[in-house]
Amino acid sequence: MKNRFRLTRRSFLRAAGVTVALPFLEAMLPRQALVAGAVASAAPRRMAFLYIPNGVWVNAWKATGGATDFKLGPTLAPLERFRPDMLLLDNLACLQARGGGAHARTMPCFLSGVQIFQTMGADIHAGVTMDQFAARQIGDATRFPSLELGCEYGQQDGFCDTGFTCIYQTNLSWRSPTAPSPKEVNPRIVFDRLFAGQGARETSEVVAQREQWNLSILDFVQEQAKDLNRSLGNADRQRMDDYLTSIREIEKRIAQPPAQFSAEMTKGMERPTRIPPSFSEHFRLMSDLLVLAFRGDLTRIGTLVLGNEGTRRSYPELGFTDEHHGVSHHANRPEMIDKYTKINEYHVRELTYFLDKMKSVREGDGTLLDNSMIVYGGGVADGNAHGHTDLPVILFGRGGGTISPGRRLVSQRDTPVCNLYLSMFERMGVKTDRFGDSTGLLPGLSV
Repeated sequence: MKNRFRLTRRSFLRAAGVTVALPFLEAMLPRQALVAGAVASAAPRRMAFLYIPNGVWVNAWKATGGATDFKLGPTLAPLERFRPDMLLLDNLACLQARGGGAHARTMPCFLSGVQIFQTMGADIHAGVTMDQFAARQIGDATRFPSLELGCEYGQQDGFCDTGFTCIYQTNLSWRSPTAPSPKEVNPRIVFDRLFAGQGARETSEVVAQREQWNLSILDFVQEQAKDLNRSLGNADRQRMDDYLTSIREIEKRIAQPPAQFSAEMTKGMERPTRIPPSFSEHFRLMSDLLVLAFRGDLTRIGTLVLGNEGTRRSYPELGFTDEHHGVSHHANRPEMIDKYTKINEYHVRELTYFLDKMKSVREGDGTLLDNSMIVYGGGVADGNAHGHTDLPVILFGRGGGTISPGRRLVSQRDTPVCNLYLSMFERMGVKTDRFGDSTGLLPGLSV
């Protein structure tokens, strides 16, 4: 133990313009932490926001029952095996999103609690979102202060909602009231950003060489990885092998030619450029990239937008081509409610993939999910009525032991969702007494 090999949290494998961060290893812990068995508590805390657009069919979403004996609604049924990892949060609200142009108002307000300025021009004004507020204070601890990902591009000009510019309903994250932090939708670009040379793109020579020889990013650092493994303990060697294998698997998936859909399946749907044509494959790639970024401590803050507010995306893989926004305005017609609910359920099923990935990464006596706070939900409740109260919001993870999941937490009616963010700030080490329209910390996250 006296001469135990030590690494810093910001250790990398570097070669020829390529940088590969290391996962959380026991070799990064001080001796006393390892002796005390405090591996899990020493792991960094992360938070992510997975945003769903156009609300939900509330009757199928809502859980019933008490705090611990709750029964999940049909839409959330795929999450049954994650009961021990979730907090169902009832009665949270995004009241600053109320008014005309509901979709435009909602997306920038959800993470800021600030009402936007109505405009169809360039004089936009929203609020700094909580992910960017946190990144200002703790983002310098990682290579990327935050990571903004998405599964759908969107217009950054013109108007998409009554009286509002499109930029509002296509950007969840805002670094200042007048500057959004646009999401990246292309998984290849995200991969290269995460693993290219420190602080910049790969050199043209490295790119050309890799294209010519079909080299993996890992081929450039394999000798360093072998040297490092000789100094690591058995548990850390296994973590390194799993981590590097995950990187290579994502590379292979990105490099594969896109799947071909039949003409009937693609009716009404444009095929994305260099992006997987199915939502499922696209979401899973972006999820894996976010997990890798957390695992390598490249960032501790992330957003992943499943779709823009008011999205007209269709999901032919579900057996129909009606677009999402259209079926959300179901007018209580059973056939429309059925399609709307199927889209909600589809998103939840894909969420389970991300949660499985987070739970599969061991960190000491716990998992990556245990050391994280994952918010899944959106700023619209009932898509038909554009409601902004009792939002569909779930919190997953234990926040490094500071949250007690496995419960249904019913707050007072119209409790600002920003109260949740204020409580998350406290657990992330972000200092502030108020955020957006918060009225205080959200009680009951731990017992």
